[in-house]
Amino acid sequence: MAERSIGLCGIRSFSKVNIGFLSTRLAGVDGVSLETAKLRQVFEEMGHSCFYCAGELDQDGPPGQLVPEMHFTHPTAKALHDEAFANPHPSPDLFKRIYAEADKIRADLEAFIEEHNIDLIVPQNANAIPMNLSLGVAITDLVRRTRIKTLCHHHDFYWERPRFINNGIQDILDDAFPPALDPIRHMVISTPMQKRLRTWRGLRAFYLPNVFDFENPPAPPDAYAMSFRQELGLSADDLIVLQPTRVIRRKVIEKAIELVRKLNDPRLILLITGYEGDEPGGYGVWLREEAERAGIRYRFIADYVGAERGISDGHRVYTLWDIYPHAHLVTYPSDYEGFGNALIETLYFRKPVVVHTYPVYLADIKPCGVQAVEYHYDLTSEVIAAVRRLIDDAALRHQMTDHNFEVAAQHFSFAVLRKVLATALDSFDDNTF
Repeated sequence: MAERSIGLCGIRSFSKVNIGFLSTRLAGVDGVSLETAKLRQVFEEMGHSCFYCAGELDQDGPPGQLVPEMHFTHPTAKALHDEAFANPHPSPDLFKRIYAEADKIRADLEAFIEEHNIDLIVPQNANAIPMNLSLGVAITDLVRRTRIKTLCHHHDFYWERPRFINNGIQDILDDAFPPALDPIRHMVISTPMQKRLRTWRGLRAFYLPNVFDFENPPAPPDAYAMSFRQELGLSADDLIVLQPTRVIRRKVIEKAIELVRKLNDPRLILLITGYEGDEPGGYGVWLREEAERAGIRYRFIADYVGAERGISDGHRVYTLWDIYPHAHLVTYPSDYEGFGNALIETLYFRKPVVVHTYPVYLADIKPCGVQAVEYHYDLTSEVIAAVRRLIDDAALRHQMTDHNFEVAAQHFSFAVLRKVLATALDSFDDNTF
């Protein structure tokens, strides 16, 4: 277990704390996994040890435990989820199965905590959005029984997603998404989330925006990254419009297609980097049909993008960080985001951006002074004209992106992350584990 040092209080009275991150998956390039890696980096810089427990883990990740039943795609989790949110009057058997599965997962969590001498658990969105109901119940029951210190990091609350409103399990959601227990501190990624959690559930939360290491700007692309265009058959004259997100409906990627169509510039090619499969339906197929009808140049390149470099099906795989330097313009047309990890990443790589004015952008990003070509639902002639100027005016692009980097370095840097995490750790002030 953790070792004490003298003269301080709370968790910071320990020279070393073992921290366990819990989630449905901690792998790949989704926003939750990426933000978790940043927390892990800063915690380790502070002298703590970090471990992962999830339904999917990267092979080169930190030590931990793989529990397949924690993944939201596990057959049991998916069946329970689909039944709970398709029927406003579920049978009593559903509740029995949710709690029975939660007991199994709780046992795995207890074994993980015991094996790695975990002092503090950090559930990552597992008690915010009920993709895996039994996981949220298991974590709540674990904390209730063991009183282990817990910092719940919430990225999306269920009440922000229409598909979770029709349900017959509101008592479970009230109890576990998120739980209101003394050993738990809450941390959210936007001020609207912070205000709603306080108003609707009476729970206070720390505000931690998505961050990047602006103290260490990205290095120039190396030879591997520079091979990206050739690998995809693109020339140096092609201007890449980058859509660096997963292919899910709330990303509203059809607006990026519309933008490229209205720009009517043969130099432009839209590259959509993200994978499909995180939600049901045929959104990706429909997007391809829309792109064909629009007559634009486009590529879905998820097969070329991964968490790390490699070879797959005879071609190279690149990280997003290999691809950003090639972008001429980034599109961010989402109508909802918990915060906007890819948007802050765009500022980090000094790329100009066209952004839909989604609520958190208006609340927490725009007021900091970020400059972008903005639109609200409609890509008007004025918006198209502004984007054309941005495409063709190098001085304007450089002025905008340099300004945005400086703004983001002040508001969305690792310095902010260190301060918030130190404050959160200090809030555990009873000196016991």
